[in-house]
Amino acid sequence: MKVLVIGTGAREHALVRSLSVDPSVDAVVAAPGNPGIARLADCVPVDAADPAAVVALATSLGVDLVGVGPEVPLVAGVGDAVRAAGIACFGPDAAAARLEGSKAFAKEVMAAAGVPTALARVCTTGDQVASALDAFGAPHVVKDDGLAAGKGVVVTSDRAAALAHGEACLAKPDGVVVVEQYLDGPEVSLFCVTDGVDVVPLAPAQDFKRLGDGDEGPNTGGMGAYSPLPWLDAGLSRAVVERVAQPVVTEMARRGTPFVGLLYVGLAITSIGPRVVEFNARFGDPETQVVLPRLATPLGVLLHAAATGRLVEVGDLRWHAEAAVAVVVASAGYPAAARSGDAVTGIEAAESLPGVHVLHAGTGLAADGTLQAAGGRVLTVVGTGADLAAARTAAYGGVAEIRLEGSQHRTDIAAS
Repeated sequence: MKVLVIGTGAREHALVRSLSVDPSVDAVVAAPGNPGIARLADCVPVDAADPAAVVALATSLGVDLVGVGPEVPLVAGVGDAVRAAGIACFGPDAAAARLEGSKAFAKEVMAAAGVPTALARVCTTGDQVASALDAFGAPHVVKDDGLAAGKGVVVTSDRAAALAHGEACLAKPDGVVVVEQYLDGPEVSLFCVTDGVDVVPLAPAQDFKRLGDGDEGPNTGGMGAYSPLPWLDAGLSRAVVERVAQPVVTEMARRGTPFVGLLYVGLAITSIGPRVVEFNARFGDPETQVVLPRLATPLGVLLHAAATGRLVEVGDLRWHAEAAVAVVVASAGYPAAARSGDAVTGIEAAESLPGVHVLHAGTGLAADGTLQAAGGRVLTVVGTGADLAAARTAAYGGVAEIRLEGSQHRTDIAAS
């Protein structure tokens, strides 16, 4: 089959990398793609958030499957348009993508499905935010209701800072804020593939959202991840499917808005059991970069089965025994004011190391053809190995070869 992957980042690079080694996949095209993806697949321009443009491209290419990477195209209705054109699509319709597009809607669905999550209040005024902050107490959790590229959440014990974030979110057009009870315990990301009826979990991963070591600094889109999680109960994935993913998928179907694609379940493993922190409607970044290298089941077969209502035919997923660790290399000034235009070198040296591959996130080509930073998170360096220690050594060995002026990365990803 021929597959079109929509997106520009390291997540899409990881998807293309896995699809390119699937024997059932004859060709992969990425739109718009990036310089790293271009080494594996044809890259063509498209406005990813324009459903008509994506359909026109998919039709002209004669693809058998469209996989949508980012959340913005999904919320814009790319999935609806692709399916309406008779092309299989891995990614939910806009109505189902509201699980990510609106945190208030996600809370409503969880309540209807009986899913364990934090207590929350939906606020539309500053006074409501202030009242909710006082009701739940510190630490305060304040979330922008809409899409915010992974940076719309503030968790702080500083009430003034929490209130200021809430008011900034409310100042946006149609601004809505969700204030939540704080959930203790480590967070886990579980990707669940679904065809709208059946649900199959991928391997759990953990990501690191804060900019600095020790979870200090501002929230980011994610600074690294690892998988597997040796400290996690082996039965968690099954339990989350039974208590969270399957009830939500069933509830969405009951509403007439079936969810087809990747339901990302963000969990807090609290003292009273797992609780849902958030849903995303697509593969997470950077968790995808450590989950897919471990997946032995062909990715194209899995995604096409989900997109065509045949997930039950895939059976139990197969996994490589190796571990994976991903470290994000970000540009100077990220996340507040990321600097672009700095030269990026050392990728070939990094990839010459055993178990290391480098995924492009925010890169572009200068006029002379040299690689340069073109975004906040520039690269994801992935290390694989027999265990987490070996994978971590490989990943950081790769990071040491990368040259980007003013670059930032965490040094404690997957540290014991």
